[in-house]
Amino acid sequence: MKTLFNYAVLFSLFACFSISVQAADIYVAPTGSDANPGTEDKPMASVAMALRKAREMRRLKDPAVANGIHIIVANGVYTFWEPLFVRPEDSGTPESPTIIEAAPGARPVFSGGMSVKGWRKAGKIAGLPAAAQGKVWVADAPVEAGRLLDFRQLWINDQKAIRARDRNADSMNRILSWNHQTEQCWIPTPKTPGWDKAAGLEMVIHQWWAIAILRIKSVSVKGDSALLSFHQPESRIQSEHPWPAPWISQKTGNSAFFLTNAIQFLDEPGEWYLDVKRQQIIYWPRSNEDLRTAQVTAPYLQNIVRVEGTIDNPVAHVSFKGIDFKYTTWLRPSQAGHVPLQAGMYLLDAYKLKIPGTPDKRGLENQGWIGRQPAGVELQYVRNTGFERCNFSHMAATGLDYIKGTQYDTIIGCTFRDIGGTAIQAGYFSDPAFETHLPYNPADSRELCRKLTINNCFITNCANEDWGCVGISAGYVQGINIEHNELSDLPYSGICVGWGWTKTINAMRNNRVHANLVHHYAKHMYDVGGLYTLSAQPGSVISENYVHTILKAPYAHDPNHFFYMYLDEGSAYITLKDNYCEEDKFMKNSNGPGNTWDNNGPKVADSIKNRAGLEEAYKGIKNVK
Repeated sequence: MKTLFNYAVLFSLFACFSISVQAADIYVAPTGSDANPGTEDKPMASVAMALRKAREMRRLKDPAVANGIHIIVANGVYTFWEPLFVRPEDSGTPESPTIIEAAPGARPVFSGGMSVKGWRKAGKIAGLPAAAQGKVWVADAPVEAGRLLDFRQLWINDQKAIRARDRNADSMNRILSWNHQTEQCWIPTPKTPGWDKAAGLEMVIHQWWAIAILRIKSVSVKGDSALLSFHQPESRIQSEHPWPAPWISQKTGNSAFFLTNAIQFLDEPGEWYLDVKRQQIIYWPRSNEDLRTAQVTAPYLQNIVRVEGTIDNPVAHVSFKGIDFKYTTWLRPSQAGHVPLQAGMYLLDAYKLKIPGTPDKRGLENQGWIGRQPAGVELQYVRNTGFERCNFSHMAATGLDYIKGTQYDTIIGCTFRDIGGTAIQAGYFSDPAFETHLPYNPADSRELCRKLTINNCFITNCANEDWGCVGISAGYVQGINIEHNELSDLPYSGICVGWGWTKTINAMRNNRVHANLVHHYAKHMYDVGGLYTLSAQPGSVISENYVHTILKAPYAHDPNHFFYMYLDEGSAYITLKDNYCEEDKFMKNSNGPGNTWDNNGPKVADSIKNRAGLEEAYKGIKNVK
């Protein structure tokens, strides 16, 4: 009897332990309730509350977490009204990670957008071009907490609509002149009636390797020319900063531009306009769209997820698997304009020095302080975090950003499509208080982005709003490994590593760019490289990459200024070896010492070229939509 009793006790303990282990799986479904326990048959409704449950299990030292916590998310769209905030208290351990993952076979969507419903055929609308009258539909614009939702993007059935503009497709006009003293610009007068009286009018101007978005304050039409004045602060910054500036050239043409955000420009299917006065969205459907049944989404959140610790207490051992991150907004261009220096880093202040020279660079003639675009998913002060087979799409600015204070993190097998800015960004690029041309080397190396791996990701149709952004952008990083990724359909450069324009030894070192495939880039901008570097990076290696098909940017300031590999100012102590390109067209601009070039160009073995890009196990991610 005693033996049977002991077996019964052991069986009961085993059963309890089994139940406890199962409790470490927290299920979430759109049909669930946050009052539920989070079991498979009684799932919770929100990821945020599931994360709180996981946090409490760790706080209370629940034995169920010994083998980790899996927040298992069922198929469906999860609309977030605030970013999912992952804190140090959510950290796991190597033996017990926290994993937020799709249920088997599911494609859950974490959305920062709002649905727009109630579409109806419009009657006559004042200011709308004759070609559009009777063809547009309208819906009441979303109102949140009594305030009209402002937004700069709109998606119809997952396809981005076009904000009404004066020139369609890739067509752009040319400025006539730019007066840096009066901060004004002359343009040819558009033929569209009433455009000069439109409220909220913007100018997007093409400048060498960057664009600028300028809010138009006033218009003065003088026959076939019109004089534009702009709002502050972008007016002063645009006219004072020297690089890049409006291009004036009889040989290659002046800077190209288009005007946007006026109902007078809504003249073809696929275009939309937010009428703030009427609080309506006006849209001309494409031939395959029925707005009575279409899923129309306006972006609401800048960040869908934020993973943020502190320098002494980072978030650790948290990862995402199989999640779709969709729909983000970015409103700074509507509030303060957007004048980037490079790679989407926008200028907060910049001007030309009357007397050149800085502590690091005697001949430097300009100063600049920059801000950073927000990302759909942002991480800082983290370690051992990761994203595996996640999909990022329909974002207004950056897709995924490891900002600072990160180490031993991974981005593997993820896709990035329809991103307004840079797809993947990593590392410090100069905070607003740090002049951007100075070498950065913090006393505490924990501030840096270190040992990040970006592997087997597919990046396409990114930087489609800020054309000066890139596929992968890394600033002051150490030990970054960018390997076996494929990047295509980009307006500017592919993979960029480095910041600062300085030959001085700084925080960057031991970076690796290996076996990537970069193709069909430079769609809009030149002064471009498929692979691009800035500043000294001791111990860094660029090897066995395949770069091909530079597109013919129609408005390039210099139509010959395109390259397969581009070592820009201060690039030093970098080895470039066995990289295949269609021709020996490389740029070495004011480089530092110690660069080694070995066997790069069209004579590289086909075996190297064939190994570049996605590895076999990840080629299927290109088919994910």
